[in-house]
Amino acid sequence: MSQDDDDHERPTTGSDAATEALAAEFEAHRRRLTGLAYRMLGTLAEAEDVVQDAWLRLARVRRDEVRDLGAWLTTATSRLCLDRLRSARSEREVYVGPWLPEPVVEEQDGPAARVEVDESVRLALLVALERLTAEQRVALVLHDVFALPFEEVAEVLAVTPAAARQLASRARRAVEDQRVPRPVDATLQREVVSAFVAAAAGGDVGHLVRVLAPDVVLRSDGGGRVRAALRPVAGADGVARFLLGLVERSAGDVRVVPVLVNGEVGLLVSASTAAGSDRSVLVPHVGPTGTVTGVDIVRNPEKLRRVPARLWGT
Repeated sequence: MSQDDDDHERPTTGSDAATEALAAEFEAHRRRLTGLAYRMLGTLAEAEDVVQDAWLRLARVRRDEVRDLGAWLTTATSRLCLDRLRSARSEREVYVGPWLPEPVVEEQDGPAARVEVDESVRLALLVALERLTAEQRVALVLHDVFALPFEEVAEVLAVTPAAARQLASRARRAVEDQRVPRPVDATLQREVVSAFVAAAAGGDVGHLVRVLAPDVVLRSDGGGRVRAALRPVAGADGVARFLLGLVERSAGDVRVVPVLVNGEVGLLVSASTAAGSDRSVLVPHVGPTGTVTGVDIVRNPEKLRRVPARLWGT
C-alpha cells in the first residue's frame, strides 16, 4: 500500500462496471472504517491495512448478497481488528519501552485528517484502551463511539447481546479507573502549550516546573529504533529535568511547529544532527487547572511516516 500522505490506494479487482460501482460504494465508507479500525488498533498503518482487507473480502461477495453495505463493512472490519488485537497482545509485551498510538497529525487550520477526529481518539484515551481485552475494546468502540446496538456488537463478537453489554460495561469501568482527563478548551490548551514551549526553551527548571502538574507523567515511544526513555518519567521535577536535557542535547537548528495531534494542541519537533534529522511528535496534555498533566513523545520513525512532510518543513 502506498505510504503517500494524501492518496489512498483505490481498490480495484477488474475493470467491469459492477466492480467499479462497488469500489465507488466502498470508497464512501473508507474514512469511517479507517476511524473505526484506528480506535480499535491504535495505528493508522494497521487500520488502513485492515480496511483494505475488508475491501478484498467484499470483492469476493456478490453485491446482491449484501443487504446493508455499511453494516457488512463494519462487521468485517471489526472482526479483522479483533483478530489483530488478539495477536498483537504478545507483540506489545516485547515492545521496547512505552507503547504509544500512532499520532494523527493535522495543521491547526488545515484539511481534515484521514480519520474523524473527536474526543475518542485522544492519545490518553487510546493508551487507556490498550489495557482492555480485545473483546472489551471492540465492544466499547462499537457501542460507545459508533453507537451500534448490542445486538449488532454481539454478532461481531459471536456472543449474546447480554455478554456484549457486559463486555462494554467492564471496559467502561476499566477506562474510568484509569482517570483519563477530560479535554479542555482549545484556547486554554494553546495558552498552556505556549507557556510550556517558552519555559522549555528558557532552560529554567523552576519555570518549567510551574507549568507542570505535580503528578505529571512523561512517556516516550522510540520502539527500540531511536533513543527514548525506556520507562515513564514521573513528577514535575523529574519531567522538567528530562525535557531540559533533551533541549540541551538538541543544540543547533531546532524547529518547533504547533499542530493538532489527535485533536489536541501538540508540537512537531525536529532538529538537524550529524546522523540526519531527529524528529518527534510531542503532546503536552493540558488539565482543567491550566497545567500540563502528561507529556507524550512519539519518536518511533514507523509511527511518524504518515505525518505530512510539509509540516516538518521538508
